[in-house]
Amino acid sequence: MVMDRATKLDLVFGALSDPTRRGILETLSAGETNIRSLATPYKMSQPAISKHIRVLEDAGLIRREKRGREHRISVNSHTVEQARDWISHYTKIWKQQFDAVDEYLKKREKRNV
Repeated sequence: MVMDRATKLDLVFGALSDPTRRGILETLSAGETNIRSLATPYKMSQPAISKHIRVLEDAGLIRREKRGREHRISVNSHTVEQARDWISHYTKIWKQQFDAVDEYLKKREKRNV
């Protein structure tokens, strides 16, 4: 199934909306690890942590590689960079809009003095 960019971003930002998943990504920022190590800081069952891993994987934020009986998890930097680029693009636009409003209000204030 081919996914358009907007749908992919929806999955990424949906995955990032959960504090457990953000914590998992933070842990992975130190390097790849296994699922058991990712689950250690959280008081939840193995199936629950696996669901979080699956959401991150479906969003393309992480990669899973099977080595023997162990699943190694790592960050997919390409997807993270795409989300960062989207945020950066709109940050510039929003900043320009806020600057324009600020300038308008300053001019209006000068006229009212």
